[in-house]
Amino acid sequence: MALERGLQRGRRFGPLELSTAFALFGTLLAVTVPTLARNVQASRLAEPIQGVQRLGATAVSYGRAHSVSQGFPLSAPLTPPRPPRGRCDPDPPEIWEHPTWRALEFLPVDLGAPHCFSFAFDSALSPAKSTFRAHAHGDLDGDGLTSSFEVTGQYVDGDPQGPVLDPGMFIDSEVE
Repeated sequence: MALERGLQRGRRFGPLELSTAFALFGTLLAVTVPTLARNVQASRLAEPIQGVQRLGATAVSYGRAHSVSQGFPLSAPLTPPRPPRGRCDPDPPEIWEHPTWRALEFLPVDLGAPHCFSFAFDSALSPAKSTFRAHAHGDLDGDGLTSSFEVTGQYVDGDPQGPVLDPGMFIDSEVE
């Protein structure tokens, strides 16, 4: 009978059990929240890193099919003209119709998908040496300061390697 009454009333947790549960929950939050924040930040940085790497690789492929003086496509302006401030926005489809973006078959993300960075392609062409710079800029936290990511490449007349991507990537204010 006493056992039945105890089961009907339900068991109450004591102060020690409650404090242990809160401590475990707090520890779990302390571990998972920073990890989640790092993962979100890292996913936002994948766009510019992968984007400029793809631009560099396709520019080198483009150069292999052309002479040094036409080794890379002409320059393309920052697209979109200003990086989104503190958010990711989808672009209108026509914004990526510039001849250079088409020659390099470049889109930062699938059409209609939001993205956080603007991209540009600069080239300097001459019969002896042609160079390019592919770069991305973004304002992830909306404070007006931008993160920049850049790769460069060159095509030198007479170089048996042909067009090459320069080693490394320049990154400025990665998490601004």
